[in-house]
Amino acid sequence: MKVKAKLKYLRMSPRKVRLVADVIRGLDVKEAEEQLRFVGKRSAAPIHKLLLSAVASAENQGLEASNLYINSFVVDGGPTLKRYRPRMGGRANEIRKRTSHIVLTLEERTPTKKKRKAAAKKLQKPNAVVKEDTKEQDTSEKPERHFRAPKEEGISPKVPGFVKRVFRRKSI
Repeated sequence: MKVKAKLKYLRMSPRKVRLVADVIRGLDVKEAEEQLRFVGKRSAAPIHKLLLSAVASAENQGLEASNLYINSFVVDGGPTLKRYRPRMGGRANEIRKRTSHIVLTLEERTPTKKKRKAAAKKLQKPNAVVKEDTKEQDTSEKPERHFRAPKEEGISPKVPGFVKRVFRRKSI
C-alpha cells in the first residue's frame, strides 16, 4: 500500500531541494531520518517534517513504520515570485524567488500481518475449501549486504575496524 504526503509552495529553489532528495530516495524510513538529521542543508528540515507526516499517515492506515521505505520522491517547481532590484541608469534587474512542490511516496517492503489477513479474507469465498501450498520454500540464506570500501585502502567489511558509511552523498 502506498502513502503519499505533499508539501506545496516551499520557499526554496527546487534545484537545492533535489540535492537532499537524491540522498534519501529509496532508503528505509529510519535510515532516511538519520541522513536528514546530519545533512548540512537548509531544505533538510522541511523534508524531515514531511517524512514524519507521511509516516504518521501510514501508521494511521495500519502500516508499520519499520516496514516502510521511500518509494518515490518528486521535487517540482512551483510558482516563481518576481521582484526587482534597481540598477544604474534607471534600469531594473529581475530577481526570481523560486518555490517548490514536493511529493513523497512511502511503500511497504512486505505486507503487514493485518493486511495479509484482510487480503486472504477477501479472496476466500464462503463454504469454499482452501488448499495449502505444497511448494517448498527456499531456505538458503541470502548474503549480507555491505557497503563497499575504497579499493586503494584495502579495507574489507569483515576486517575489524571497518566502519559502515552512514551518509551516501551524490553531489552536495
